[in-house]
Amino acid sequence: MSDTASEIARLRAALAASEARAEAAESELAQTRAVVSTSEAMIKHLRLEIAKLRREQYGHSSERRTRLIDQMELQLEELEAAATEDEIVAEKVAKTTTVTGFERRRPARKPFPEHLPRERVVIEAPTTCSCCGSDRILKMGEDVTETLEVIPRQWKVIQTVREKFTCRQCEKISQSPAPFHPTPRGWAGPNLLAMIIFEKFGQHQPLNRQAERYAKEGIEISLSTLAD
Repeated sequence: MSDTASEIARLRAALAASEARAEAAESELAQTRAVVSTSEAMIKHLRLEIAKLRREQYGHSSERRTRLIDQMELQLEELEAAATEDEIVAEKVAKTTTVTGFERRRPARKPFPEHLPRERVVIEAPTTCSCCGSDRILKMGEDVTETLEVIPRQWKVIQTVREKFTCRQCEKISQSPAPFHPTPRGWAGPNLLAMIIFEKFGQHQPLNRQAERYAKEGIEISLSTLAD
C-alpha cells in the first residue's frame, strides 16, 4: 500500500512539474509573439517613412501612391495596437506563471558489491529501557548501515631466510637454492613490478609521478631505478 501511495505522489509531482514547464513555455511563447509583433510594426514604420521620403523627394505623385501610403499608415496603426496587446498579454502571463514545487523522489542507493568483505561492528546495546528504565528488554531486530571504506596501501619487506648446514662427516655446506626473482639480482618483488608497469602503461602515470607518490608514502625510489 505504501508503494502505491508513493507512486501516486511521484506521478502527481511529475504532473505538477509538466504543468509548470507548460506554463513557462506559454510565457515564453507570449513574449516571442510580442517581440515579433513589435518587429513587424517597426518594419512597417520604416517602409512608410521610406515611402514618405520618396514622395517628398520626387514631388506629389499619383493618387494610387497616395492611397497606398494611407493604407500603409492604417496597417501600421493596427500592427502597433497588436504589438501593444501582445506585450500586455506577455506581462500578464509572466506575472501569473508560478512554478509549483514538488518533492523529488530520493534515488535508491546501489548496493555494494557482494564480493567485498564485511566487517561487522556491533554497537553496545542498552541494558535498560530508555523510557521507563526497566531491564526487561528483548531484542526485536536490528538496523544495519553499510559504509564503504578503504584500507591504505601497506609496504613491507619480505625476508627470505636460507639456513646453512655443515656436514660433520665431509665438512661440506648445504643450503637451499636462492629464491626466484623476476629481474636478476633484483630487489623488487613481483607485485611491486606489476604495480609499476600497470600504472605506467595501464593508467598512463609517468614514472616521475610514481616516484613522488612513493616518496610521500615513505619509500624513496629513484627515477633511474624505476626506468631500469
